[in-house]
Amino acid sequence: QVQLVESGGGLVQPGGSLRLSCAASGFTFSRYTMTWYRQAPGKERELVASITNTGGRTNYADSVKGRFTISRDNAKNTVALQMNSLKPEDTAVYYCYALTTKGYWGQGTQVTVSS
Repeated sequence: QVQLVESGGGLVQPGGSLRLSCAASGFTFSRYTMTWYRQAPGKERELVASITNTGGRTNYADSVKGRFTISRDNAKNTVALQMNSLKPEDTAVYYCYALTTKGYWGQGTQVTVSS
């Protein structure tokens, strides 16, 4: 079965960095676009970044452009989100998402940006 397991969240001060990782299994990872979403308390889940199956095209929310970088390693079935210059408004649970025959979500990893 499809599994997406996020890791790398935590508490960081404003201006700091974190690197999230998502390990995928149960499907042919290299065939599918991968996406990171986030959901802050009291807000709807929003797209953060996506990357096509070969990594040739990426897409970012305006709020994270220039600060976050999505990447993937098809040999390891992983997708990463490098987050720099973090702001308090980046605080959220971050989810990995794959759309194959249907959509699959990971369990999420908490990112808290606070001094």
